[in-house]
Amino acid sequence: MKKVVILSAFLSPYRSGAEACVEEVAIKLSKYFDVTIVTSKKFSGEDKKLRGIVSIKRVGLGLSIDKWLFPIFAPFAVRKLRPDITHAILETFAGLTLHFCKYADKETKRILTLQTTNRSFLKGMIIRSADKVTAISKALVKIAGELGRNDVVLIPNGVNISQLCNSVSKTDGSILFVGRLEKMKGIDILMQAFKKVSEKNSEAKLRIVGDGSQRKTLKSLAYELGIKDKVTFTGKLSPNEVYEEYGHAQIFCGLSRSEAFGNVFIEAQAAGCAVVGTSIGGIPDTVEQGVTGLLVKPDDVDGAVEALERLLSDADLRNKLSENGRKNAEKYDWANIAQQYAELYS
Repeated sequence: MKKVVILSAFLSPYRSGAEACVEEVAIKLSKYFDVTIVTSKKFSGEDKKLRGIVSIKRVGLGLSIDKWLFPIFAPFAVRKLRPDITHAILETFAGLTLHFCKYADKETKRILTLQTTNRSFLKGMIIRSADKVTAISKALVKIAGELGRNDVVLIPNGVNISQLCNSVSKTDGSILFVGRLEKMKGIDILMQAFKKVSEKNSEAKLRIVGDGSQRKTLKSLAYELGIKDKVTFTGKLSPNEVYEEYGHAQIFCGLSRSEAFGNVFIEAQAAGCAVVGTSIGGIPDTVEQGVTGLLVKPDDVDGAVEALERLLSDADLRNKLSENGRKNAEKYDWANIAQQYAELYS
């Protein structure tokens, strides 16, 4: 059985798209490979094994600087484990660690998975130093090509289809956003658009799920726009609670200014939401205009208003996008994605 080390500076409860990839791929492939996750002490919880299955090796001091120390300490941990394959998921701290691993253990094959369009520091060096590179979206494949790698394998992130399809009971007029409350997510544009939509549709309600640095700013904006009674900020929720939110929403709307892939769009499709996204980054990989969702330009309030009003008023269009979205989401089940990594490992 081949030994595989997966590098990730973060794990649950510090989980986003990259960490979801780490955890789900590790669990799914643990039947076929001897998998160990090397992560940081500070940003990875305290479980000895991931879901009682996959071994976890933590490095660092248990302090907030652990993510910066990760590229220094982790290569030594990898060297002791003597894996056949070292796989870094996310080209920031894990990617830099992978670069240093080539000096710590020259025999191990090194795989890098690109996950973000928001970081450029040493990116070219990190991408060029791996034996094999994968990317979660066409946008990242293009970036890698511009940095000298034209052999990148496209393997998207996935979702847990069965959990998302379990509870679906739509509420009329319900619009949902799920994600980090950061400027890049365009939530301010969503709220401005929602104000105009709610003036014509008294049933319209907006639920914003997640937390981040913009939470206070966005709550203040709700007051300024006069929509505080129609907008609910839930804060961060557990995965099961998020799945319930998807199940109740008729429309999912994410107006990102930057997005490498956007797992939330697939999750929303799997739960039967009609999806509105922006024509940027990796979003068009999963949201096809007029087929599996509607696309608008970033920072386009009027475009977002038009898309939301169409979906609220046109049940046939909403149902068409919902049904097509469900079918599209099925191919992104984590079992299918993990199999693509298994083939790469083999």
